[in-house]
Amino acid sequence: MGLSNNVIGAINFVAMLLSIPIIGAGVWLATEADNSCVKILQYPVIVIGVLILVVAISGFIGGFWRISWLLIFYLIAMLVLIILLACLVGFIYMVTVNGSGHPAPSRAYLEYDLDSYSGWLRRRVQSSYKWDRIRACLSSSSMCAELNQSYRMAQDFFDAHITPLQSGCCKPPTECGHTFVSPTYWISPINAAVDTDCLQWSNEQTNLCYSCNSCKAGLLANLKREWRMANIILIVTLVALISVYVIGCCAFRNAKTDELFRKYKQGDNPYN
Repeated sequence: MGLSNNVIGAINFVAMLLSIPIIGAGVWLATEADNSCVKILQYPVIVIGVLILVVAISGFIGGFWRISWLLIFYLIAMLVLIILLACLVGFIYMVTVNGSGHPAPSRAYLEYDLDSYSGWLRRRVQSSYKWDRIRACLSSSSMCAELNQSYRMAQDFFDAHITPLQSGCCKPPTECGHTFVSPTYWISPINAAVDTDCLQWSNEQTNLCYSCNSCKAGLLANLKREWRMANIILIVTLVALISVYVIGCCAFRNAKTDELFRKYKQGDNPYN
C-alpha cells in the first residue's frame, strides 16, 4: 500500500503543477486591457485553477500520509472540478465560434460587425449600463493615442494591421467616407448618414467611436481571440488532468486492494 500511496502523492504533485497554467491563463486575461474592462472570463478561470491547486494539495497530503478520507475527498472534488473545467472549455468554444472581421476597400486592417457575434457575447456589451462602464474603461487607455504616434501619413495607416479594438473604437467605419487627417481625427463628409456609427463618430479624443457598434464588435473580436488562446491552454490542461485523475483512481484502487490483501494475510479473514 505504501508504494501505491506514494504514487498517488506523486500524481497529485503533477496535478498541483497543472493548476499553474490554468491560473496563469486567468491572470493573463486579467492583465489584457479589454478583458480588464469587461471582467467576464478571467475570474472563473482563476477560481477553478486555485480550487484544483487546493484539491491537488489535499490529495498529495493524503497520499504520502495515508489519510484515506482525504484521498476520497480528492477523488470526488477533482472529478467535480474536471467536469466544471470541461464545461467552461465547451462554453468558451460555443460563444466564440461565430464572428470575424471583414476587409474594407483599400485597407489592410479588418472591420467588424456586431451582429456576427454570439447573442451571449452581444448581451455583455449592448445594454447602456454595461457599456457605459466598459466605454469609460476603454477611453482611459492609450490604445488610440498610440496610433497617432505610430502613423502620420494616411497610406501608412491604411496599410497598418491594427487590433480589432483600435479598428472599431479609434476611427470611423470606412463606409462612412471620412477624410483622414490623423488616425483619430477625420473630416466628416457632407452626407454621413450611411450608418448610425457615422453619426456617433466624434473627433473629441475622449469620445471618438467609443459609442459605436463597431467599437463593441471590435471589443468582442479582441475577446474572441484572447479567449480562444486561453481555451487552448485549458484544453491541453484538461486532457492532462483527466489522464492524471484516471491514473490516480487506479493507484487508489490498487492501494485499497493491497490493504485488504494484507489484512487477509494477517488473519483477518472472516471465514477463518
